[in-house]
Amino acid sequence: MGRVSRAWIVMPVYNEAEVVGEVLETLRETFPHVVCVDDGSRDDSARICRDAGAVVVQHPINLGQGAALQTGFEYALQDPEMDCVVTFDSDGQHRVVDAYDMVQRIRSGEAEVVLGSRFLDDRTQVSKLKRLVLRTAAFVSKFTSGMDLSDAHNGLRAINRDTLGKLHLKQNRMAHASEIVNRFAEIQPKWVEHPVEIIYTDYSRGKGQSLLNGVNILAELFVK
Repeated sequence: MGRVSRAWIVMPVYNEAEVVGEVLETLRETFPHVVCVDDGSRDDSARICRDAGAVVVQHPINLGQGAALQTGFEYALQDPEMDCVVTFDSDGQHRVVDAYDMVQRIRSGEAEVVLGSRFLDDRTQVSKLKRLVLRTAAFVSKFTSGMDLSDAHNGLRAINRDTLGKLHLKQNRMAHASEIVNRFAEIQPKWVEHPVEIIYTDYSRGKGQSLLNGVNILAELFVK
């Protein structure tokens, strides 16, 4: 992989001091431009992100991942040479090579939006319950948005500049993932799914993220 000079990584961060420095060290070897949106962390996340070479924008209180993404998008759009952004998790679950390959699909002209999917190959080890929840979410998303996705709640996405400028997220918390898909359906960019591997680490399992995200997704579906 070469260095990707004009793509920005947008990374929401909330109390990830234990791992975010290592994530950024690996990431910035390929993506030098990273904006970390510290969403009201109570630990040392913001300082660690700065020390790792990322730009840090801070929310004084926790507003939620949707708000953090929108703040990061607005920051990246201020760079006139930015051609696309990649949304990337701060907890070590995403792979840099997947982000790189997704950017190349945008730059080749194949797509304007590339959406990661853990279900296009068998690399990601997903529990039966989580697989059921995510498949159900994708099924519901198809009927609400018209986009036939295999993985509607994957946080690894590459978005070109023109599409990003039209996105304007308003849902701050658990509903933001569905809102992104619905906005894409309205904007109608050229889009593809890309096979990615999600790495469920001991750290992320220890924080209960896998279970919590599944509960949030189910709650969102029932609220609708």
